Amino acid sequence: MKLILVATSGKDTVNAIRESFQAEYRIDVATSPAQCIEMFGRKRCEYLFIDIEFLEDLQLVHGEDPLFKTALMNFWRIFPTAQIIIISSAEHIRKAVMAVKGGASNYITSPINRDEVKHITESVYRTLLMKSELHYLRGRFVQKSADIIHTGSPAMRSAIDKLMAVAPLKTTVLLTGETGTGKSVLARIIHQFSNRADKQFIQVHCGAIQDTLVESELFGHEKGAFTGADRRKLGKFEIADKGTIFLDEVGTLTASAQIKLLQTLQEETLQRVGSEVDIPVDIRVIAAANTDLEQMISEGNFRNDLFYRLSVFPIEVPPLRERIEDIPLLADGFLKELNRANTKMINSIDPRVIEIFQHYPWPGNIRELKNIIERAFIIEKSEVITVESIPKELSLEYHNGHYVPRTAGSLAEARDGAAKDYLRTLLVEFRGNIRETAEKADVSTRQVHKLMKKYDLQKEHFKRNKNLPLK
Repeated sequence: MKLILVATSGKDTVNAIRESFQAEYRIDVATSPAQCIEMFGRKRCEYLFIDIEFLEDLQLVHGEDPLFKTALMNFWRIFPTAQIIIISSAEHIRKAVMAVKGGASNYITSPINRDEVKHITESVYRTLLMKSELHYLRGRFVQKSADIIHTGSPAMRSAIDKLMAVAPLKTTVLLTGETGTGKSVLARIIHQFSNRADKQFIQVHCGAIQDTLVESELFGHEKGAFTGADRRKLGKFEIADKGTIFLDEVGTLTASAQIKLLQTLQEETLQRVGSEVDIPVDIRVIAAANTDLEQMISEGNFRNDLFYRLSVFPIEVPPLRERIEDIPLLADGFLKELNRANTKMINSIDPRVIEIFQHYPWPGNIRELKNIIERAFIIEKSEVITVESIPKELSLEYHNGHYVPRTAGSLAEARDGAAKDYLRTLLVEFRGNIRETAEKADVSTRQVHKLMKKYDLQKEHFKRNKNLPLK
């Protein structure tokens, strides 16, 4: 069972968090800063909810670390990927915001609202999921040298060259490309090589936010701005001040949110929902889209003026099928990552598997490759990933000693077939749950609905059948 550690002396806070998760997680409680550190080091937890006053007590140099990085490092030295959520009363909300700027995942205010707890942890999980699938790239591919990313693909090399040219500037960057190509990783690299590298990097998955909450999430709101707004909330733009904000799936923003975003980009100010006060912000904006924004403009779904504000410096990230030279390196990297994270050890990948991979169209791109390697890692019983442990839906057959694609009418049909198989696999896995399918595929729920309509896939069919075959 997954574990949450709650570090606070407030019994009501503990009870509210416990009731928010019910039987989904085991909840452990630390009632002092020292006990928190001791319990955190004893057993790995998914989330740490910690009182802002405990965090203050853990500062090694009290009062000289406004971003609480010194205190947060106590936990990151134990588990570098720990997700830390700050618990704060209304009067200490600014301290909580500073802790988020220092690297904490988010904050909640007491008295605790159970829906807010669930929303924040789900938001953190979505962000963590996207980061973890390509996490190894940062350590292996990013280094301060002329050859920042190891790639044999001319298209990818061109993208990296553009990235390194624009990184030191404040210029707004638009990353385009299919889902799963690594746009979020490249956005973080831009931040790491900018003059804001020591400031906060705030990532927002626009497609995962409910339409009614987009403006509040991005720009914040005042108390009483709408039903349920019982306290002031700072938005992601305000938290990102002096740093970088990454707007993933920017094409999913509502019309009203597009207008407010345009205003913020033009005037470098924002207004919280329910306020007419202009708040100045200094932010580097990186946006990403996996849809054709120019086509959306022609269809009336995206503002032309906003597009030109976002695409000052566009970088197209090539899909995996156009950089097959990199597949052996990527696959090996994912395998090594799995070996490090598990007691099981698999030494290599059969060359025939790599050959299959290099013929497959990869509709899910790098993310799909990572998922397939992980599934094979679980199934494989030998010390080498073999053909028998990879999914049948890779749609290849054996001819004259080589694996080749099965016959299809055209490349477009082959890609459509692979995309349909991939979507159907996820729907089988999640029993027709659209939200979970969208999260796994890293697309919006509306995109999943659109693809299901295109491929004539019915949600009810997957709910009824527990043991559907994958093909």
